[in-house]
Amino acid sequence: MTRLSRFARSLRLPVSTCLPPRRNGAHGDRWRRGAGATIAAICLAALAACNDKTPARSDAARPVLVATVRYGEEDPARTLVATIRPRIESDYGFRVGGKVARRAVEVGQSVRAGDILAVLDDVDLKLQAEQAEAELRAASGALAQATAAEKRAADLRQQGWSTQVAVDNSRAAAEEARGRIARAQRAVELTRNSISYARLKADADGVVTATLVEPGQVVAAGQPAIRIARSGEKEAIVAAPETMLERIRKGEATLTLWARPDKTFRARLRELSPSADTVTRTYQARFSLPDADNDVQIGMTGTLSVKAATSDRVARLPLAALFNQNAGPSVYVVKPDGAVALTPVTVKSYDSHDVVITGGVHEGDRVVAMGVHSIDPARKVRVIDSLSF
Repeated sequence: MTRLSRFARSLRLPVSTCLPPRRNGAHGDRWRRGAGATIAAICLAALAACNDKTPARSDAARPVLVATVRYGEEDPARTLVATIRPRIESDYGFRVGGKVARRAVEVGQSVRAGDILAVLDDVDLKLQAEQAEAELRAASGALAQATAAEKRAADLRQQGWSTQVAVDNSRAAAEEARGRIARAQRAVELTRNSISYARLKADADGVVTATLVEPGQVVAAGQPAIRIARSGEKEAIVAAPETMLERIRKGEATLTLWARPDKTFRARLRELSPSADTVTRTYQARFSLPDADNDVQIGMTGTLSVKAATSDRVARLPLAALFNQNAGPSVYVVKPDGAVALTPVTVKSYDSHDVVITGGVHEGDRVVAMGVHSIDPARKVRVIDSLSF
C-alpha cells in the first residue's frame, strides 16, 4: 500500500483504489499486476497533460496613455484690466467769482456745444458794467473839451495871439483825454464779458461726469465746477507692471468688454507714463480705440490682451513621449485604427517636465505619452486616457 497509496493521494484518488483485495494465490497476483498497469497509464496521461499546458502568446492591443498635440503661441498673450475713459475730459469753471444761482445739468446728462451748465448771480457784475459805462461817458465829455481847447490854442497860435507852450499844453491834455476814453471803453467791454462769464457754457459736445458745485455756493474764478467728457475718441486705460513695458510698446493689443465678450476691438498705444505710480508701482498706459462704437461706453470695464511682437507657434508634450535612439527625437503617433508610427519631430527647447516642438506632427495628432521604449511598432495599442497640453 505504501507507494501506491501515496501516489493515489497525490492524484486525489481514493486510497481503496490502490489496496488489493484480501486474496492470496495466483488470482491476487494477477489483480495486483493489472492495477499497477492501470495506475501507470493514469500517471502517464497526467504527465502528458501537464506538458501540454504551455503559455500561449497574447495578441491583445496594449493599453497606452496618449497626449493630443495642440499648437499655440510660444509666448501667450498677457491680459490687463482696462477702464474705458474719454480721451479728453475737462473741468469747467467760471472765469469770474460769485455766487452760484443755478446749476443746469446733472451727472450723466449729455450736453451740446453752447449749452448752459451753471449760472452765477450777476447783480454785482451789472453794477460794475454800469459804472464802466458812466466812466466812458465822463471820458467822452473830457475828450470833447480837450479837443476843443487844443483846436483853439492852435488857431490862436496861428494868429499870433498865443504861445507855443499853450499849444503844447492843450495838445497834451487832449492826448490824456483820448487815453482815458480808451481805458473806459475797454472797461465797458470787460464788464460786458464778465456778465457773459456768469453763464458757464459747454465748449463741445459731451457727457457730464461730475458736478462740483451746488446752488448757493460762492466760487472763485477758475474753481472747477462741472466736469465733462468730450464725445469722440475713447480710450482704454490700464495699469501695467514694469515687466510688461517692452511688450506694451511693441506688441499687438486688443480689447474685449466684459459687457460684450463676443466682440473684440483693436487697441493702439497712445501714451505710456514715463514714471511709476508711487503707491502701486505701475505705469499708466492709454490705448486709443479706433473701432469703438456705441457699445463702448465711458466707465465700462474690459480685458486688454497684449501679444508679443514675434512668437513662434509651438506644441508642448511630456518629456516621456520623446523617443530617441541615435536617430533624432521622435514620437509614436497613434493612428485611428490603433497602429503606431514613429514620427520625427523638431524640438525647440526642453522644460522641467515638457518638451517644446515646432513641427513634425500635426494639430490634433495623438502621441504615446508614457512607456515609448517598450512600444512594439508591429503591435496595435488601445487608448485608455488622454492628456491635454
